[in-house]
Amino acid sequence: MRPARALIDLNALRHNYRLARELSGAKALAVVKADAYGHGAVRCAQALEAEADGFAVACIEEALELRYAGIRQPILLLEGFFEAAELSLIDQHQLWCVVHSAWQVEAIEQARIARPLRVWLKLDSGMHRVGLHPAEYRDAQQRLLASGKVDKLVLMSHFARADELDCPRSAEQLALFQQARGDLQTEISLRNSPAILGWPEIPSDWVRPGIMLYGATPFEQTQEQAARLKPVMTLESKIISVRELPAGEPVGYGARFVAERPTRVGVVAMGYADGYPRHAATGTPVLVDGQPTRLIGRVSMDMLTVDLTDLPRAGLGSRVELWGRDVLASEVAYGCGSIPYQLFCNLKRVPRLYSGG
Repeated sequence: MRPARALIDLNALRHNYRLARELSGAKALAVVKADAYGHGAVRCAQALEAEADGFAVACIEEALELRYAGIRQPILLLEGFFEAAELSLIDQHQLWCVVHSAWQVEAIEQARIARPLRVWLKLDSGMHRVGLHPAEYRDAQQRLLASGKVDKLVLMSHFARADELDCPRSAEQLALFQQARGDLQTEISLRNSPAILGWPEIPSDWVRPGIMLYGATPFEQTQEQAARLKPVMTLESKIISVRELPAGEPVGYGARFVAERPTRVGVVAMGYADGYPRHAATGTPVLVDGQPTRLIGRVSMDMLTVDLTDLPRAGLGSRVELWGRDVLASEVAYGCGSIPYQLFCNLKRVPRLYSGG
């Protein structure tokens, strides 16, 4: 069998969830949207089931996958509903729902539902994707509470630049949120992964750990609390061929790498069809049999090449770590103009093997 695979450490996942709770002192929704950022939503939710306060997904399809797998904890739809007809499923499966638009408020007012909904009312405090305008936020609060269709409101917003620790934008968004909420005393949810790790002064009754749950830092620089995270995914494969090249010979498509000395090249069963970034440059770190070396040449669909010149014991069958505990996904991502979120979400074709329950 092809040796490319992703090892998922569920003990590390639980550690990172507990860290989010510890740092925030709040209840935490484990964000498992996009198939748990490529880690497998059902298995990750099952691993956290005994201790998670709830889960968050993007859409109802993702929520129903968890419900059908037996997950009974609260599940929040981060994008809310896309048409009013979804409210019957939201009611049936007792899902929590973000409301971010005036038409959604009206749809809830007109809905026929068996029990009141738990609504997370989203303010656009500066992200400018979705969310109610500050001028309409209090009216939406009052309408939902008066409708008889809502049992409780959680007020929320989303930070645009919390991963920039010296940027004033998060403080500005917080001030706007506080102004827009007025005197309504109810639970709030503001802190995502970078805000949990880097902005302890921001209040939040509920936090929403996403990328930190999977052990990757949201920051480009070293950050004290992010250093406590444990990587959940290890992407690995093996050397399937070895080539001895004289100086001056190129490797791979486009001759992007030309040997400057006699070079021993290892071919790895891993490529961009598996989710490894095509634009990773020569010099991107990899580990072969636990020893550091580098990617050389262009990544192709099914294979990539690494430098074995200074690793004389490495050869056919040697284990290669592309990212994981020793080669951080953030190092790989930032080195090729990407982010660890994208690396994880792009994972495909490789089997996922789970440990830790």
